[in-house]
Amino acid sequence: MLETAVAAALFVGVLAYAVFAGADFGSGFFDLTAGGSRKGAELRTLVDHSIGPVWEANHVWLIYVLVTWWTAFPASFASAMSTLILPLLLALLGIVLRGASFAFRKYAASLAQARLFGAVFATSSVVTPFFLGAVAGAIASGRVPAEGRGDLWSSWLNPTSAFGGVIAVGTCAFLAGCFLCADAARGGHERLAEQLRRRTIAVGLVTGGVVLAALVPLELDAPTLADGLETQAAPLVVASALAGAATLVLLARRRFAVARMTAVVAVAAVVSGWGVGQYPWLLVDEVTIAEAAGAEATLQALLVAVGIAAAVVLPALAYLFRLTQTEAWSRPEH
Repeated sequence: MLETAVAAALFVGVLAYAVFAGADFGSGFFDLTAGGSRKGAELRTLVDHSIGPVWEANHVWLIYVLVTWWTAFPASFASAMSTLILPLLLALLGIVLRGASFAFRKYAASLAQARLFGAVFATSSVVTPFFLGAVAGAIASGRVPAEGRGDLWSSWLNPTSAFGGVIAVGTCAFLAGCFLCADAARGGHERLAEQLRRRTIAVGLVTGGVVLAALVPLELDAPTLADGLETQAAPLVVASALAGAATLVLLARRRFAVARMTAVVAVAAVVSGWGVGQYPWLLVDEVTIAEAAGAEATLQALLVAVGIAAAVVLPALAYLFRLTQTEAWSRPEH
C-alpha cells in the first residue's frame, strides 16, 4: 500500500494548508469588514501583527501538496490542472495580489494608497479560499476526468463547487476570528476582543447553516462523496459538529485560548471528512489512488524526501508559530 502512504502524506499537506493558511486567509475577512480607516485601525493593526510573521511560511504547504501530487500521481495532476486551470489561476492571482498588497500597505506613502492596498489584500483574502474550495468541489463531484481535459466552466461552476467555496471562506473566517480573539485578549484589548467575539460567533453560525444547507444538493450533485460522508467519514462529520459547537460555547464564555484549539479540531475534522469520504478515489468516480500512482521507485524516494523535509522544516515552523502565538500584542502609542 505504498501509494496509500504517499496519498496520506499528500493529504497531511492539504490539511495543514487548510488550517494554517485558512486562519491566515480568514483574517482578511475581518480586515474587509473592519470599517473605515479610523474605525478599523485597531483591528487592522491586530491583523498585521497576527499574520505578519507567518503569512509567507503558510504557503510552504501548498508547494508541498503540488510537488507531491505531480510527482506521485502525474496523470491525475495533469488532468486536474488542465480542467481547473481557470479557478486555479484566479486563486494564484489572489495569493500574489494578497501578499504584495499586504507588504505594500505597510509602506504606503499616503492614506489613499494604504486604503487601496488594504482593499486588495482583504478582497483577495476572501476570493482565494473561495476558488480553492471550488476546486475541491470539482474533484469531489467527479467532474475532473482521469485523463485529458474536462469542461473548463461546468467543472467548477456547479452546486458542489459553489458550496465548497462558500464553506471554505466561512471556515477560514471562523478559524481566524478565534485566533484574533485570543490575540486581542492576550494583549489586554478587551473591547476589541469583545467585538471580534460577536463577529466570530455570527460567522460560525452562518457557516454551520451553509454546511447543513449543502447536504441536500450534495446528495444530488456528488453522490459518491455524500455516501462516503454518511458511512466511513461519519465519525469525522460528528466530531466536526461537536468541535464547532464547543467552539461557539467557549467563545460565548470568553474562553478564547481553548476556543482556538477546538476551532482547529473542527476545521481539521471537516477537511479530513472530505478526504476520508472520497477514499479510495483520487479523482472521484474517475481514478483511484492505486490506479493513478506512478512508479514504485518514485513513490519510495518521495516518502524518503517527505521524511527528511519533515525533520528539517517542522521544528522550525513549530518554533515560529510558538513565538507568534505567545507574544502579547500592544498597539503602538501615538
